[in-house]
Amino acid sequence: MTSPAPLLVVGDALLDHDVRGRVERLAPDAPVPVVSGLRRATRPGGAALAAWLAAADGRPVTLVTALGDDPDSACLRGLLAGRVDLVEIPLAGTLSSKTRVLAAGRPLLRLDEGEGRAREGTEPARRAIASARAVLVADYGRGTANVLREALAFVAARVPVAWDPHPRGRPPVPGVRLATPSAAEAHVFAGGAAATGQPEHGSELHTAAQDAGRLVRTWRAATVAVTLGGRGALLSHGETPLLVPSPVTAEGDACGAGDRFAATAAGLLADGELVETAVRKAVHAATRYVAEGGVGSVAVDTTPGGPAARPTDDEPTDDALRTAARVRAAGGTVVAAGGCFDLLHAGHVALLQAARRTGDCLVVCINSDASVRRRKGAGRPLVPEADRIRVLRALECVDAVAVFDEDTPERLLTAIRPHIWAKGGDYARTRLPEASVVQSWGGQVVLFPYLDGRSTTSIAERAALTPPTGTPAQAASGGRRPR
Repeated sequence: MTSPAPLLVVGDALLDHDVRGRVERLAPDAPVPVVSGLRRATRPGGAALAAWLAAADGRPVTLVTALGDDPDSACLRGLLAGRVDLVEIPLAGTLSSKTRVLAAGRPLLRLDEGEGRAREGTEPARRAIASARAVLVADYGRGTANVLREALAFVAARVPVAWDPHPRGRPPVPGVRLATPSAAEAHVFAGGAAATGQPEHGSELHTAAQDAGRLVRTWRAATVAVTLGGRGALLSHGETPLLVPSPVTAEGDACGAGDRFAATAAGLLADGELVETAVRKAVHAATRYVAEGGVGSVAVDTTPGGPAARPTDDEPTDDALRTAARVRAAGGTVVAAGGCFDLLHAGHVALLQAARRTGDCLVVCINSDASVRRRKGAGRPLVPEADRIRVLRALECVDAVAVFDEDTPERLLTAIRPHIWAKGGDYARTRLPEASVVQSWGGQVVLFPYLDGRSTTSIAERAALTPPTGTPAQAASGGRRPR
């Protein structure tokens, strides 16, 4: 199998933060929601997110961007370290960042800070552009593409260049292979001319088609793909456009979906794919990205004193979430299996081995001790939670373990969002309460044959009936040594 081709990303890096919580009341002094139970996460943004996502596809990625000496620039360098090679140009001011406040997955407020701009191009940056085999420009209007515009115009005549434009930036240089504005961005760049004379049917497609055709001509681009959110993308060479629909309707946080689209399309152009193929696969990748949690797969938990600050042995669930996010971002299949796993036996192992063979990682979701007691009775679990985690982690087929306190794992599964939820065949005639949750993001519940005669209860009962071993005197005294 051919390795993915390297990709150079040029553009404005940002640092993004999410503050998530719950809203249960309004403030007494103003009709505004009170957000409590806060969790904080930080992730690359802008061109840095596009570079991160391209690297997650398994390809070598170099990012040319403006960074400074400010704390946010240092934080972003740390997030990209070991994943993306950096070629830095000087930044005037502090790195731009944005903070979203969300409740129930919906944004309530956004705070923008930092107005840093690229000060000037450098020779190392120009050399990186001149030697690139393919380029993605993510122009967020903060000057990086502008100070390197001459080098980008030169390389666009030689190698595939994809350009993701934003209204605060300048139009693409002439000769780009593919430009990827959203419908709103395309309309702004097209001057709004397509807004006149709205047709009775298909007005969005009609407007996007007119805008795309106009931009192909004014930008002198080979193709323009106007992204239409959940509807897919409209690809135009200047005449009759091609509609590339989304394979499914994806519900979720769409933040970063445009970067996922552009990074996928640019990478495939680097691999030598035709534009039509690159756009089709990019639509599928963006749809999958939204369905599987979006930027949640990129973010690093920074909640003070939160789970990420505790050792993994004490809080394994964070490790499980990171494992699932890493595999998902790389395009792999995440498999999860659940249960108490009290007194691990051959039936458990057979199920877990079979589940692991269906995907690229296996996350085992186990009931906490309190959850087991509620389900099984006061005498259970026989093996405490920490020991069950340690035994499961020792299995070669298990990549991570997560713990849930509820009676059923719906909330944990929503965080992990596995492609496959594996259960033993003894559930074949039972409606699993978590099935609808798994199916809501396109996941599949799969049953595996169960080994007959293996169960924790039967093993425990046999153990209780077995006479204790030792000398006859010890056996007669219940196994106690004579004093």
